[in-house]
Amino acid sequence: MSTPTEDQQIIAEDLILLDADLGESKEAVIERLAGVLASAGRATETDALRDAALAREAQSATGLPGGIAIPHCRSEAVTSASLGFARLNPKVDFGAPDGPADLVFLIAAPAGAGSAHMKLLSSLARALVKPEFVTSLRNASSATEIVTLVDGVINPAAKPAATTTAAAPVSTAKHSAAATPAEATAPKHIVAVTACPTGIAHTYMAADSLVAAGERAGVTVHVETQGSSGSTPLDPKIIAGAEAVIFATDVGVKGRERFAGKPVISSGVKRAINEPDVMLTEALRAALNPDAARVGGTAVAAGSNDSASELGWGTRIRQILLTGVSYMIPFVAAGGLLIALGFLLGGYEISGVAEDIVVNNSITSLPEGGIAAYLGAALFQIGALSFSFLVPALAGYISYAIADRPGLAPGFTAGAVAVLVGAGFIGGLVGGLIAGFVALWISKWKIPAVLRGLMPVVIIPLFATLIVGAIMFLLLGKPLAAITSGLTDWLNGLSGSSVIILGIILGLMMCFDLGGPVNKAAYAFATAGLSVTDTASLRIMAAVMAAGMVPPLAMALASTVRARLFTEAERENGKAAWFLGAAFISEGAIPFAAADPFRVIPSMMAGGAVTGAMIMAFDVTLSAPHGGIFVFFAIGNILWFILSLAAGTIVSAFLVVSAKQFVKGKNAPSDAELDPALATV
Repeated sequence: MSTPTEDQQIIAEDLILLDADLGESKEAVIERLAGVLASAGRATETDALRDAALAREAQSATGLPGGIAIPHCRSEAVTSASLGFARLNPKVDFGAPDGPADLVFLIAAPAGAGSAHMKLLSSLARALVKPEFVTSLRNASSATEIVTLVDGVINPAAKPAATTTAAAPVSTAKHSAAATPAEATAPKHIVAVTACPTGIAHTYMAADSLVAAGERAGVTVHVETQGSSGSTPLDPKIIAGAEAVIFATDVGVKGRERFAGKPVISSGVKRAINEPDVMLTEALRAALNPDAARVGGTAVAAGSNDSASELGWGTRIRQILLTGVSYMIPFVAAGGLLIALGFLLGGYEISGVAEDIVVNNSITSLPEGGIAAYLGAALFQIGALSFSFLVPALAGYISYAIADRPGLAPGFTAGAVAVLVGAGFIGGLVGGLIAGFVALWISKWKIPAVLRGLMPVVIIPLFATLIVGAIMFLLLGKPLAAITSGLTDWLNGLSGSSVIILGIILGLMMCFDLGGPVNKAAYAFATAGLSVTDTASLRIMAAVMAAGMVPPLAMALASTVRARLFTEAERENGKAAWFLGAAFISEGAIPFAAADPFRVIPSMMAGGAVTGAMIMAFDVTLSAPHGGIFVFFAIGNILWFILSLAAGTIVSAFLVVSAKQFVKGKNAPSDAELDPALATV
């Protein structure tokens, strides 16, 4: 087996399979190609590379029109950026809209691949949109010819300076001197942004597809590729002069505000590869339509009428709510931890006198109780002030996700009103949504050009705040407050089996998606209702945090006691997961769940349910919203907290080990086969 170096050629003859039967499924093809790379010394092990590629495949299919597939990934197992190639016979379905693929490139990059390697890999992806290159691959008679063809596109000979590089924005400048009337009246140029989750292939293929579509239409297209080989932002002058923008992305657009006010067409990145001409036509029409969706308050909002968007209402609403929760959490974490530290220094009774102490005392004029009481009061009061932004921040950033910056003022106001009338967390959710959609509606008003500059800073915030404030005070405040009060009373009244069932539900939610929407919903439910005077809320907080600690701790335990069932990369992740779990960072288990979701996630949920049930059953409380075992001083009945956490961790670790062992069965490799150093573990 060869040892790759930084200078090793990305593709070589021993990485190529011609006219090969690699199985009937894409999983089989990917596994065979991963094995080819591992045998050539390009990866430390087949399984880790295969699992990483399949995890990327699960995000979206990598089949492309024309019988091409480009499974790709970045992985710790990859030792040198490499390309594995197979010309299949028979073809295999990789999810392309026009049928199965016969040309498959497995693009493998190291986890920390440098920009030079990523540029080479992106150059290949761009070449695959050129019909002549694809035809040459099909007609090649030997592996040597394939290597020459691929090397020709990833290491091209020096070109004139005007040629666009892989890292720079892609553009076309094709304008016919004898333009038709339709061409003459077309917009000056279109700008676009392309981005995919891994930023290796689809990002650049989409860019070149849009460029090619522009050349066919006689329209200049400038594309900013936000991928792994680096991103050169578009010149602000180019953006300013563009008549429309295309967002072909599967992830958030970096610097979206630069395109504010531009007509926009939005989609996932694959649509730009499959239908670039259609998207360009839609952008040209949007540029001439005064009612088209626009960036900054309309195009990025849930209420956008952009028919080209692939985001459904359910997806957008989830994104909107998660935006609010994401911005709320720092207030919760900082405020809650400071409150807990205040209790540590000043005792729980400090909550009733903290404000009086910090207003009427100082470091040179200490209250009764001395320096500890003063510092405890100061920490508690700072934390309480931070915590008081919880609902306004939630509502404000929900509104921001809908209407961009003009939605902030009405959203924060809606949250403040929700607190004032007692509507709490539920009022913040509802108020934020109303504020955002009202601001979005106002942004579409037709007003004189002289007043347009005032829209985002005066007109939208003023009228949206007035409308949402009136709605919250006059119509929704009391009903939402009644719902919140009823929910609080119900939680306080839970006992026996009811409270245990609640603990099970919260435990399942915390372990379902490890920091995703369901996990965040359970966490937001706990933190929004957290009150040191409400025992029920303290028990819910304890259940949520303890259950959220289970997945990383369980995977750390499993990868330690049964190391041979895990890859080398997973064993390394397991070491870090001990600390992540102890600190209540559920995301520490994501690498394990991404590689093996059907065995890992159910196992984690089972352990989380056990922990949640035990926390509730034994009246464990927690007055800090974050910190894990490091906020032990804020945990009531700490012995049962530790026992509950240990029980859930052991259950999950046992189940995941059993699942991996059972599925492998008698054919499971021995410890020595996976890693000789583990033969005695």
